[in-house]
Amino acid sequence: MATTLPQFESVFHQVISDLRQQCQENYKLPTQVWEWFEKSLLYNTVGGKCNRGLSVVDSARLLLDRDLTPDEYFHAALLGWMIELLQAMMLVLDDIMDASHTRRGKPCWYRVPKVGMTAVNDAAMLESAIYVLLKKYFKGRPAYMEITELFHEVALKIELGQSYDMLIGPTDHIDFTNFTMEKYTEIAVYKTAYYSFYLPVALALLDTGKATPWNLQQAEEILIPMGEYFQVQDDFLDAFADPKVLGKIGTDIRDNKCSWLVIQALGRCDAGQRRVLEENYGRGEDECERVVKGLYVELGLEGVYREFEEVRVAELRGMIERADESEGLKRSVFEELLRKIHKRKK
Repeated sequence: MATTLPQFESVFHQVISDLRQQCQENYKLPTQVWEWFEKSLLYNTVGGKCNRGLSVVDSARLLLDRDLTPDEYFHAALLGWMIELLQAMMLVLDDIMDASHTRRGKPCWYRVPKVGMTAVNDAAMLESAIYVLLKKYFKGRPAYMEITELFHEVALKIELGQSYDMLIGPTDHIDFTNFTMEKYTEIAVYKTAYYSFYLPVALALLDTGKATPWNLQQAEEILIPMGEYFQVQDDFLDAFADPKVLGKIGTDIRDNKCSWLVIQALGRCDAGQRRVLEENYGRGEDECERVVKGLYVELGLEGVYREFEEVRVAELRGMIERADESEGLKRSVFEELLRKIHKRKK
């Protein structure tokens, strides 16, 4: 049966214990340093849906076609928590760059009193913790080097995608000629799809000994378009979802983001509506944001999104049905991931 969030969270206690030992016993750092790191870990890593981390455990179970042994569960969950650490790092930095206010229903880490730009170093520590855990629990296992290299590679892809996102939509220069679907897709793939969808399944394949080149290729071909769909969902929810349900206040319009919605608006608006966009998009003011959201409604973008969703989900289901299971891959891995995100509201 699928793992539960409380089951998964029970392994995090060991993560905390191991990192405490590394800081206080191995490095002999003062308690003050560890307590700050622990505060950051607890604030930034737990409290979310943990879908990426849970997906490692569920994918491993589906690939083996049986319940995991306690040892198998522990190692799969550890890999899941490493993704959550990577996610935490990315979110801490993303919130600073976007000047966001809330994350998961509470102030962004850098907005917590006495944190500020110390959050940049805290983000680096979150990522570095991954490699401490990998060395302790996976060194000597067959896939240790491949898993380590995969984390390094995917981390760089996230960072390149984030850089691309900032370069395309700088807050001090609004240029809609930069906003193309081709560029949007590249950003979505590197900033979101690889670590949110491909990484959990690739880790499960590696951990269960089923990471043949063919299986990894098929996983990438299915999961990258699924990650693009997820990013489009994110962009839609940023403008149309209730912030109380979403757990954060959307900032794409204020921050001049190359969002799926603004690209759709640019492709459908007349000269007058484009002028409204040019005068209000990326301006950082409440009234400007309200005007842009009103234009999105006027252009019927919710319906456009629903149509896109229907087509993309049908395409993904077709790809999943055609997946070759001859080398141990399981279609159920992809079906479960798609089920989790289809028509999500947050």
